[in-house]
Amino acid sequence: MAAPYKTPGVYIEEISKLPPSVAQVETAIPAFIGYTENDMYNGSTLVARPKRIKSLAEYVEIFGFPKPTKFKTTGSNGIKIKKENGEYKLDADLENPFDKLLYSLYYSLQLFFANGGGPCYIVSAGKYKANGGATQLELQTALDAVKKEDEPTMIIFTDAVALNDAGFHGLYQLALAQAAELKDRVVVMDTYINDFSDLSKPFSHADIGEKFRNGIGNNFLSYGASYFPWLKTNLDYYIDESDTSVLQGTGIADTDFETATVLKKFPVPPATQLTPAESAKSLYHKNSVIYALIKKEIEKFKLILPPSSAIAGIYAMVDNTRGVWKAPGNVSLNLVKEPMVKIDDEDQREMNVSTTGKSVNAIRQFSGKGTLVWGARTLAGNDNEWRYISVRRFYNMVEESVKKASEPFVFEPNDANTWVKVKGMIEAFLTLQWRAGALMGAKPEEGFFVHVGLGETMTALDIFEGRMIIEIGLAVVRPAEFIILRFSHKMIES
Repeated sequence: MAAPYKTPGVYIEEISKLPPSVAQVETAIPAFIGYTENDMYNGSTLVARPKRIKSLAEYVEIFGFPKPTKFKTTGSNGIKIKKENGEYKLDADLENPFDKLLYSLYYSLQLFFANGGGPCYIVSAGKYKANGGATQLELQTALDAVKKEDEPTMIIFTDAVALNDAGFHGLYQLALAQAAELKDRVVVMDTYINDFSDLSKPFSHADIGEKFRNGIGNNFLSYGASYFPWLKTNLDYYIDESDTSVLQGTGIADTDFETATVLKKFPVPPATQLTPAESAKSLYHKNSVIYALIKKEIEKFKLILPPSSAIAGIYAMVDNTRGVWKAPGNVSLNLVKEPMVKIDDEDQREMNVSTTGKSVNAIRQFSGKGTLVWGARTLAGNDNEWRYISVRRFYNMVEESVKKASEPFVFEPNDANTWVKVKGMIEAFLTLQWRAGALMGAKPEEGFFVHVGLGETMTALDIFEGRMIIEIGLAVVRPAEFIILRFSHKMIES
């Protein structure tokens, strides 16, 4: 209604002729939950305070570095070396520190960004503990903090393996419940392994699958996806050179280096001038041959990490290059040497199609192709509606996008004029999704429908009680998980 005009003159009125539109929400914003070096930043606590970052450098600035790994030879507190025929050699084999690695948030982010990840949220459960370990309460408190953030679309626990069996699965149950309540996120899950002391021991899914399926329960399965096995990466352990001691071995004179020296006492460039006392404590400055030998031996050990962070990066990469509707499968992983367990077709049958319905996606190595993600199912693997993670995530995106776009219509007149605007807005958005290849059908009406109106989705009572009900149906594309080639002999016709 125009304002009453009382003074003669020229008046300008701007009339909008453009219909409202739906803006697609972000689909690949994970929230990483784990322990960090810092619990304060700029005078404010970081614990259970989700913080958005865009790079690994930003993470280091705010949350710090990973907990330094201690390297030692068998039966010693440091690294022993010896001198044979004028050459320096290790006096014993180094112990593999893999079973001591409890905090892996920093390393997980390396995998995430290397595999296509972008912006993400970091939720600190607290500072590194001196003796390692984690508590379910601390991680659960961090999870509760994520609930208050609207943007995250994935939940990932990087340090849940530090819990016991019950705590590990209980935490994931809570995450699934949160995802189902909010309907805007999914949970990318790892399988629980608590004995890494013997790396020569074969870890098969048969050993782990039953425990995982029993522990995860039966609720809200369509909001989670699990991956197996863990990954042997190309990442190096982070060490504090000023705290990595070197003990004198056999055949080493005191003139070579001090009995209890360290690799590098002060992290300074080689050109920096140090006092004689400082330089005597540093193999980096005193004897570069010994320093290079020890560094070379340490770098032979590469990290083994759970796959969820790499998978989150794959989700982001596929979303950005194709779309959230594309199944994140048949995609190679970066910075991954090989899976910890080699899986063949026979092994994957029970993982992919289980009588329990709880599918676990395989990560497999193929000759000439590298390490590929070879599965795209949710935990509801026998559910025809929510079998595939791409379908679940596409619905999350559409639901959240349409919800936000519909908010301006709250308290608008519940009449035909409003219904037409809302219906046109949603149909225009879904038409764009159909053109992108997300919906089936040769025509848009074969890929979706939008219904709203009196006698169609609402009764007179609904209108009196202030309810505007919109029904949306989607025929989302599904992956060709099984490609069947049928061959037969053609009979001679003449």
